[in-house]
Amino acid sequence: MSSADSKLRDLQESSLASDHDQIRSQMDGRGTSSLKGIPIIIPDLKPQGAFSAASEPRRAFLTMLAGNYDEAVFGVVGLAKGLKKVMSKYALVVAFLADMSEEHCKLLASNGCIVKRIEPVFRASYGTNYSKLRIWEFEEYDKMIYLDGNVQVFKNIDHMFDYPDSYFYAALDCFCDKSWSRNPQHKIGYCQQWPNKAQWDPTSGPKPPLYFNADMFVFEPSLATYGDLVKTLQTSPTTAFAEQDLLNEFFKDKLVALAPHYNLMVPMLWRHPEAVELDRVKVVNYCANGSKPWSYTGKEENMEREDVKMLVDKWWEIYDDDSLDYMKTLTSAKVGRGTGQVNLQPVTSTKAGKGTDQVNLQPSEAGFPETGADEFTFTSFAA
Repeated sequence: MSSADSKLRDLQESSLASDHDQIRSQMDGRGTSSLKGIPIIIPDLKPQGAFSAASEPRRAFLTMLAGNYDEAVFGVVGLAKGLKKVMSKYALVVAFLADMSEEHCKLLASNGCIVKRIEPVFRASYGTNYSKLRIWEFEEYDKMIYLDGNVQVFKNIDHMFDYPDSYFYAALDCFCDKSWSRNPQHKIGYCQQWPNKAQWDPTSGPKPPLYFNADMFVFEPSLATYGDLVKTLQTSPTTAFAEQDLLNEFFKDKLVALAPHYNLMVPMLWRHPEAVELDRVKVVNYCANGSKPWSYTGKEENMEREDVKMLVDKWWEIYDDDSLDYMKTLTSAKVGRGTGQVNLQPVTSTKAGKGTDQVNLQPSEAGFPETGADEFTFTSFAA
């Protein structure tokens, strides 16, 4: 058996379990190293559920802000409250560029965030898109979960920190939107979210590798990896999806693709309703035009849908929950309240068929058989 086959077998045996099962991490025992030269703002008091030095000081959630926009900060405050709502025990780190105001920094810190300044990584025509690469410099953490400011966490996902090391975990993207019109998969109507819809034409060349959405992923910070990413950037052509394309190319041999409910992109509701089970969704990605709750009007295409309205309302329920405010959370007598999740029940059913976990195993397969395998899809790994 090859080493690649062995890796795949080991992952399959360890991860084909229910959402509530823990997947043991193979910790490598690396020592800590500080990130020098980057100002850090830490709240005077720790938010409810944040780690302490005696528990899990080397794990954290992470998001990034570029620019001094009220709307972007709005989304991150909502995300911080969402993590409190599901009773995560890990802090939210906010990486920001120098153009963010001190007022916004203080607002984020007052909501329990750890705020870290990063330096920009520029590339012509793409502004600060590639600055996201800087998060690999955060070596004071062993493992982090990146969450874009447009997402909300509705069920506790702390168990993802226990996924086996040395892999890159992310949910697959959807190629159905017209923004992918230059993509070869889009041109033939092929989408990895439901590959049986159209088969890849072998005459078009080798089938492209799986492609993930970079708004939510699990990774391990490393200065060595950061250096390799920058080198790859320097030798890579300009592409339509900037850093997301770069990350896909770089991590293609380490990707373990997550099931859709770990990063439910709102367009999946109408692009692939057969793959959506709202009662299982853990993370929602408000990436569709007009779907961001803080600027929602319902006027854009598909925004009048009842399931979209429901997801927007669920985001506002968390944001408007005064019990999740930072100072109130510190002193609340309701620490044990609730179940650590928000129920996302569809107003109208979005299921078109069998309620299996639809993820791509091979181009010829539409999803998992009903064996309880609800987290991963597997691709080939480098030896």
